[in-house]
Amino acid sequence: MTISEETKLKKFLDQKILLYNRPEFIKDDPISIPHRFQKKQDIEIAGFFAATLAWGKRTSIINSCSRLLRGMDDAPHDFILNHQPEDLKQFLNFAHRTFNPTDLFWFCAFLQKHYRQSDSLETAFFPGEQVDSVEAALVRFHNYFFSGEFPERTKKHVATPLRNSACKRLCMLLRWMVRNDGQGVDFGLWRGLSPAQLVCPLDVHVARVSTRLGLLAKEKADWRSALELTNVLKIWRPEDPAIYDFALFGLGVAGE
Repeated sequence: MTISEETKLKKFLDQKILLYNRPEFIKDDPISIPHRFQKKQDIEIAGFFAATLAWGKRTSIINSCSRLLRGMDDAPHDFILNHQPEDLKQFLNFAHRTFNPTDLFWFCAFLQKHYRQSDSLETAFFPGEQVDSVEAALVRFHNYFFSGEFPERTKKHVATPLRNSACKRLCMLLRWMVRNDGQGVDFGLWRGLSPAQLVCPLDVHVARVSTRLGLLAKEKADWRSALELTNVLKIWRPEDPAIYDFALFGLGVAGE
């Protein structure tokens, strides 16, 4: 890619950022789920479930999250802290793609244990001090989430870089919780990581767009490719490479 071509591409993507990084974008995206809440812990829990279920059509994702939160009386933090086993019976028929009641019950058990010890989900990723990288935070979270006995099937719903997963959904959650550029989309609630350290969420759609634009050498959605893409984007915005997620995801959704 020549300097002229790179300059044109950056200008093009910067324009797409302006198009998608605004409140009008929220209503049709899974981030609309945590935006229903004001309390920090409610935002975290709703965001965690929205990111976990962010698989498939966005309307289906939003509908599944809405159904789940209605079962929690639209007060997820209170429900997580105080629910009893019988309160989970209403979710025996809950499913989103391959995420089923077994997975949901383990997620609720994990969150209850965590929030009874901590007032923020951030400490599940960052243990009280800044971490060196997103990779370290994701590995720590995965190990923490699956400490003790757990259903083996649920492991596929919490990714880790150690398996070379792109960890798209967790990287998306971190983007939501860490970035705060005043545009009213991301929340900026967590301080254990800086926006400069974020890894751009990468799924098959973003990988396809990024390869077509010359930002990725191979159309592959894995951890190595996520780092490769992020390092390219850091050339343009070293302080905030994940902002280009708006442009790349938006292009994938729009089919441009």
